[in-house]
Amino acid sequence: MPVIVDPDGGSVRRLLGALPPGCQSVDSTDRLLPWLAQHTDEYVVVLGPNVRFDDAVAVCEGLRVSRPMTGVVLVRESFDTQTLARAMQAGAREVVALNDLDSIAGAVTRAHQFSVALRGPSASEHHGTVISVFSPKGGVGKTTIAVNLALALTDKGNRQVCLVDFDLAFGDVAITLQLFPTHTIEHAVGSEDNVDVALLDSLLARYQDSLKVLPAPSHPDVRDRISPALISQTLRTLRTMFDYIVVDSAPAFDEQTLTVLEDTDECVIIATLDVPTLKNVKVALDTLEMLNIGRGHRHLLLNRADDAVGIDAQKVESILGMDISTQITTSIDIAASTNSGVPILTSSPNHPSSAAIRNLAAMFTGEPLSPASGPGRHLEEEGERRSRIFRIRR
Repeated sequence: MPVIVDPDGGSVRRLLGALPPGCQSVDSTDRLLPWLAQHTDEYVVVLGPNVRFDDAVAVCEGLRVSRPMTGVVLVRESFDTQTLARAMQAGAREVVALNDLDSIAGAVTRAHQFSVALRGPSASEHHGTVISVFSPKGGVGKTTIAVNLALALTDKGNRQVCLVDFDLAFGDVAITLQLFPTHTIEHAVGSEDNVDVALLDSLLARYQDSLKVLPAPSHPDVRDRISPALISQTLRTLRTMFDYIVVDSAPAFDEQTLTVLEDTDECVIIATLDVPTLKNVKVALDTLEMLNIGRGHRHLLLNRADDAVGIDAQKVESILGMDISTQITTSIDIAASTNSGVPILTSSPNHPSSAAIRNLAAMFTGEPLSPASGPGRHLEEEGERRSRIFRIRR
């Protein structure tokens, strides 16, 4: 999707009206190059009217050499022949007036066509990563983990993330974030063959600039109307719109949940330190193994990992036959943040649980892990080993 560079929010909103759904923005040319480094398939940069002309020329000259398949469209309040000539010499694909939204849209479309011609159609399609958060037992903190993981993956706005609530009967993502959506996945029922970007964009609720939410239906009886085909097509289309798609799945092995897990790249499995949950997780792992789902891409998160309940982390690993990727201890702060509608990652970014969630996100993005500290710490040695594996895979 196109990326807009402009420090003025009003100009960004105006430009968004001319661009495809899912477009992103950064507020300076200094932030553009790090952003592009993480979005290697970007086909066009739109430099807004508030970017200094000399800075715009420098961006054009740099991208002309380093990323020739990424076009630059320069938007100005007004321009003369000299400005146009200098911009084109620097490598701008087109120079367009801010008040001509049709021409801006056309310039972006032509940049996309040119990129497709250079790369080939398959290379131009964005392919986001689907991460499911799953547990066979309810009440283990699955939604809280999913919400905070999605926020961690946004990297403070540098990545676009969609949080999908596919706990279709009793999903709590919307209420956890204090969202009151007017549309949910229910409104796509009957459109299994026509799930496109425009349809899904109309159903998404915005939580932050870089996080959007696809809510679960508001009534449990809708679940049976959500077909596996609709789930699969929805995830496939969301991959083209976002860098990461985090799915809060149902605590069940119904056909909808199995479809989610089959279409998942990475699966975070939540367990807690009680015998009934560990028994259910063991059965779930055996079932996934039997169905050959997520083999080599399952990651165990031990939630409420307190030491004084008679079962420790080592015992959990022995019971489940699986290494723990992350553990988080019980904290009243997490419950308080959930009740307030402000996730712990936002309300207390330095909290040990927030650090653990960021480290979990770093495993999927291939970024360096944060230092372990205090309760709720990430299992550092195991995390570093897994992080290296992820870099190799990706």
